[in-house]
Amino acid sequence: MKVQFWIDPMCPWAWITSRWVLEVEQVRDIDVTWNIMSLAVLNENNDVSEDYRRRILELWRPARVLTAARVQLGDQIVLPLFSAMGTRRHVEKVTDIDVIITESLAELGLDPALAQAADDPKWDDAVRAGHQAAIDMSGTGVGTPVIAIEGLDGEPVGFFGPILTPIPRGEAAGRTWDGFVLVAQVPGVVEIKRGRTERPVVD
Repeated sequence: MKVQFWIDPMCPWAWITSRWVLEVEQVRDIDVTWNIMSLAVLNENNDVSEDYRRRILELWRPARVLTAARVQLGDQIVLPLFSAMGTRRHVEKVTDIDVIITESLAELGLDPALAQAADDPKWDDAVRAGHQAAIDMSGTGVGTPVIAIEGLDGEPVGFFGPILTPIPRGEAAGRTWDGFVLVAQVPGVVEIKRGRTERPVVD
């Protein structure tokens, strides 16, 4: 099954879902293409606090670097660079975006000049295009992550989430995937949701 997955590297819920999908790859026959969406784009016109407004400016930076790397190096760089960034942000609790970016590029042996994309708005149109592709697939009023799978008619169908915690592992990840696919492929299902009772458990 071909799968499209859109993530923002700074979102802990997207991180958890991404680690679940990696577990699913080990126990189910799926072929994942990793794409970039942006919490900055998602929230830029929303009524948010001034503190979060400042955070939005920071959220642009890793998304630009991921996008620049993808344009220059191809789709295959998205997952390893996302994983390097996410490990620092979510597992190691690094908060300095510059450290996250520079260390992640160094880990993968990438050109350190890619870090300059963080503050270069020339990448914004590409970030927005990636984000819009996720919205086009799942509809408005959603966040990150977005997953699209093959529908029963062969056409892709997209959903926000699933939002999970903790990360399902092994066959439990596979069974969770089976249930997600079963529901997602039913025409007319638009939302399954309940209140969050736990903070994200990222490891």
